Amino acid sequence: MSYATQADLVARYGETEIIQLSDRANTGEIDAAVVAAKIADADAEIDAYLAARFDLPLQVVPTVLQRVACDITRYHLYDDRATEDVVRRYKAAIEFLLAVLKGTVSIGVDAAGAEPAGTDLPMIDATPPTFGRRLLGDFTR
Repeated sequence: MSYATQADLVARYGETEIIQLSDRANTGEIDAAVVAAKIADADAEIDAYLAARFDLPLQVVPTVLQRVACDITRYHLYDDRATEDVVRRYKAAIEFLLAVLKGTVSIGVDAAGAEPAGTDLPMIDATPPTFGRRLLGDFTR
């Protein structure tokens, strides 16, 4: 499952830009194969971060990952001609993925890759133990 599509890239950055970045044969059209390869590169890069924290593939692609995937794909489409803005967005996407990896940012799914569970989980209420380390002192050695 891809985090973004060619249509997502066109919607975010415009058809003209995607044509300029992908049309290596000068046909005046988007080269779908080039775009698909760069989307696959971005997916692999995102998966490298998410795999440490989530079961992949995710059942649903969170909107925030779609944006991140678009920014990473765009960066890869630019190759070595990336503008400052494209590089800045790419670096921000990687920082976001690092924050997801650390657990400081949520993408809206739990570690199993499903939607977050409800808060109506079972509660366990137990009395404190009768005998513990403090009470037994030297007898625990």
